[in-house]
Amino acid sequence: MTGTYLFLGLVFSSMGLGYFIYGKKQALFMPLICGVLLMVYPYFVPGILLMVLVGLLLMVLPFVFRV
Repeated sequence: MTGTYLFLGLVFSSMGLGYFIYGKKQALFMPLICGVLLMVYPYFVPGILLMVLVGLLLMVLPFVFRV
């Protein structure tokens, strides 16, 4: 655990909270699920580069797949 890893976890988890709240208020499934995944995945991803790639993918998914 480095400072960069902790900071990126905080940033992506905060974005996940925003997606979760938005998905809950708008009753949209994809932002809600991506929000939960953004809040949880930093605990399971071992590297910084992989964390950034997965985080960016999860942030883009609701715009690509509108369910």
